[in-house]
Amino acid sequence: MAKKAAETLSDRAYSDLEALIVTLKLAPGSAVSEAELSDRLGIGRTPIREALQRLARERLITILPRRGIIVSEINIRSQLRLLEVRREVERLVARSAARRATAEERARFLAMARSFEKSGRGNDEATFMRVDREYNELSVVAARNEFAAGAMTLMHSLSRRFWYIHYKQAADLPHAARLHADVARAIAKQDEKAAAAASDRLLDYIAQFTRATVSADA
Repeated sequence: MAKKAAETLSDRAYSDLEALIVTLKLAPGSAVSEAELSDRLGIGRTPIREALQRLARERLITILPRRGIIVSEINIRSQLRLLEVRREVERLVARSAARRATAEERARFLAMARSFEKSGRGNDEATFMRVDREYNELSVVAARNEFAAGAMTLMHSLSRRFWYIHYKQAADLPHAARLHADVARAIAKQDEKAAAAASDRLLDYIAQFTRATVSADA
């Protein structure tokens, strides 16, 4: 029971810290400490330490011996290299989810497609980001491939942070929402070919958006 409680606190610490980093409440390049984060979140230092190790694996932070913990900077070239890998893995995940999702999961994908479309029509970025996170989590579960899931987990948070930083300047939220809805709906219909094609169209747009941030920031 104690182990389960500790794991739950570690998961909570990770979720809270990931959200602070992705939404820039912990800014790129800023220095933090275990003690500071423990006080801020009201969680003990052991779960915080475990969460930080996980965030370091996902490259959201860098742990420097004897120097502290630094929130990772944003690098456009690294982001584009990440997208090269994400394209291949996300296509596999979409295709596998279309093949292996249960009836209950397919119903959830269909509901997500509708939520994506609604967020696009209303230009509702908060709902879009919430549904996007839910979609990412469900897709790796439905794909039932632990190796693809591990790879996607390493990329999702970095991608979400990049989007959060730049979407107001460079993104077409209604278009992005429709592209996400297309993937979710294809999975719900168990159409592997359509899911893979929709995933590629989505990654085409994300790569275009990523490159557009260079001119948007100029």
